[in-house]
Amino acid sequence: MFSDEYFMEMALSLAEEAAEDGEIPVGAVVVCRNRIIAKGRNQTEQLTDVTAHAELLAITAATQYLGAKYLTDCTLYVTLEPCIMCAGALFWAQVGRLVIGAPDPKRGYSRISAPILHPKTQLETGVLAVESQELLQKFFRRLRT
Repeated sequence: MFSDEYFMEMALSLAEEAAEDGEIPVGAVVVCRNRIIAKGRNQTEQLTDVTAHAELLAITAATQYLGAKYLTDCTLYVTLEPCIMCAGALFWAQVGRLVIGAPDPKRGYSRISAPILHPKTQLETGVLAVESQELLQKFFRRLRT
């Protein structure tokens, strides 16, 4: 049985790949029955698509893998708190569990007072938060210099 930290490290690896490609470093993996079934990393620049967020790409890959639109038996690990758009997609996909690395006080879904996640979604926050935050800070520092 793998730990939350193990799967978040996989998501962090994807976030590092995104940063190397000039994308905001966010990575996501979908796990079902202790096995990674889908991966995603931000690709908004590469695909010139504002919806190409790590979470959305991972959700799409997971639903295609399973042949089902609901991910009730799955956990999505993401290095940065999802935005409102991604949280809405997580709601519709009925993700069973969401594990978040770093919070996003500027654009994260938790800024909205109304509940956005599906009521049955279990939430875990702060898994490898320091590592996720450091990767983001390093990326944005590099952009400013």
